[in-house]
Amino acid sequence: MIKKIKYFIFFLTFVLSTNCSIDNKTGIWTEDTKEKKRFSKLEKKLKSEKKQNTKESTIEEKIIKVYSTKNYFSKEISLSKKINLTKAKRNSSWKMSGFNLQNFSGNIYLSGIKNNFLRKNIGKDKFSISQNLMAPLSFNDNIFFVDDTGTIFNVNQRGSINWKKNIYKKLNKNIYKNLSLAIYKDKIFVADNFGFIYAISLKNGKLVWIKNHGIPLKSNLKVFNEKIFVINQDNRIICFDTKNGAKIWDVRSVSSFIKSQNLLSLAISKKGNLVTLNSSGELIKIKANNGAVIWSLNATGSTFAHASDFFKSSGIVINDNDIIFSAMSSIFSFNLSNGYLNWVKEIGSQNTPILDGENVFVVSNNGFFVNIDRNTGKIISSTNILKSLKMKKQKTRITGFVMGSGKIYAVTLNGYLIVCSASSGKVEYSKKISEKIITEPVISNGALYILTSNSRILGFR
Repeated sequence: MIKKIKYFIFFLTFVLSTNCSIDNKTGIWTEDTKEKKRFSKLEKKLKSEKKQNTKESTIEEKIIKVYSTKNYFSKEISLSKKINLTKAKRNSSWKMSGFNLQNFSGNIYLSGIKNNFLRKNIGKDKFSISQNLMAPLSFNDNIFFVDDTGTIFNVNQRGSINWKKNIYKKLNKNIYKNLSLAIYKDKIFVADNFGFIYAISLKNGKLVWIKNHGIPLKSNLKVFNEKIFVINQDNRIICFDTKNGAKIWDVRSVSSFIKSQNLLSLAISKKGNLVTLNSSGELIKIKANNGAVIWSLNATGSTFAHASDFFKSSGIVINDNDIIFSAMSSIFSFNLSNGYLNWVKEIGSQNTPILDGENVFVVSNNGFFVNIDRNTGKIISSTNILKSLKMKKQKTRITGFVMGSGKIYAVTLNGYLIVCSASSGKVEYSKKISEKIITEPVISNGALYILTSNSRILGFR
């Protein structure tokens, strides 16, 4: 065990010192006196970070308890007006977290869920503690997802593996890998919690290039105009070149004392401006082409008091001139042009809001499906969709949702799929489909895909 840890530390040390692509052809590694000296320091650092993560989990649990009794929205409100939804749009792919650059999914066409055509265990579930997994991606009728060992899978509609890729075979197998993926042109771009960023071939999974940033990368990926955008654990916003992984620019922002264990959010407007939300609750608008900051503000304000170091949020959604996201205790709407606050409502959720027409749909962590007027912030309706479950099963949280053909498809931490009308909030269907689900569902080509925590991929149509 000790030898494995030493080999892992040495590997990271070597890459940090070279900061260049890994030679996956020869697999030859060298050792010198300088690396041996740095080995001891890195080993101590790794142990220290492990202790810190344990403390963070304990502190975080206490913070959640403090805010749970005070800020959890728990009011059912009858529908106050007729809801008009847009026509469901067909999509042939889901190529990045949040669906597109703006994280704007809307009302997507879904044929139904009567046929469970895909149900297969493929990856590994090695780590028992609750971790973050990325939702599956879809492209050319294939599904792409990653398990907690860092293996990326490309499977077809029958669940057969087209290819799989894991670059971490020489690293310590007992350390959790948290990967972010984005499909762009003929490649899949990957960022991880070790600080590696790399590109693999979409066709066969072969490694194209790899770079070591040196600091864990802690956000979803966005790829735009041959540039990769990501945030590291120190809240530094970085832009890389898609061709070779070279850094183009980076922007420093306010760092938080406790490093976020959740993936941070970013989005790109249709005019090419990058909007990010870091672990200190700082909302920043940047020119994507050169990294120039247009405006920045503290989105938490007084709402979160002194809890900025524990700040967690949903994905940022950009639509027209609005920036909308939900956080631990509130949902916010900001003006994209100048950063002015449009409205705020005390509804806590880490689930990304869905916008459709004049409606903002959000499902709170404690199971309330809420429809908010996009212009005024007024609550139009609110329904506790967890009430559809048996009493003892209601002690869970919603871990993600998507809108398909006018219905909301929500998944829970304890493995339930709940379907309700987006217009009325009335629950139409609920069923246990897995032991545990920690990722949001996605829709592609009229089918619903769900990745469970034990790396089982489910498909419904």
